[in-house]
Amino acid sequence: ADAGADILTAHLEAGPHSHRTLQAIRGAGMKAGLALNPGTPAQAVEPLLDLTDLICVMTVNPGFGGQRFLDMTAKIRALRSLIGDRPIHIEIDGGVDPVTAPLVVAAGADVLVAGSAVFRGGSVDDPAPYGQNIRAIRDAANAAT
Repeated sequence: ADAGADILTAHLEAGPHSHRTLQAIRGAGMKAGLALNPGTPAQAVEPLLDLTDLICVMTVNPGFGGQRFLDMTAKIRALRSLIGDRPIHIEIDGGVDPVTAPLVVAAGADVLVAGSAVFRGGSVDDPAPYGQNIRAIRDAANAAT
């Protein structure tokens, strides 16, 4: 929080006491997020929803960029149902591009993390493609709403 962070997200699978982690994050004045690996079911967050501001659905296995998107749309829909009317964002991280963005938005995601898809085709000397890539992802996501 002292460094300027507003939201801190911890992986649910990182330890046995996620409720304590979420309480500590909120106690530090930040919003608290939980990240779920692809193999973790949506129902795993149910006991923690009242302490959670954001759920990050990993659509690749954590470790490195450029991986192929794993379809987690059923998990996103299940989370949206579990969340109900709570003000919890669903974030997607992994393989987000103009093809996958509308799929996850239509399923209920409202925050998208894009890495490799943003940096395709550009360079330090020619960054224009980065903006074009971001616009393409944004336009595709907006078309799904």
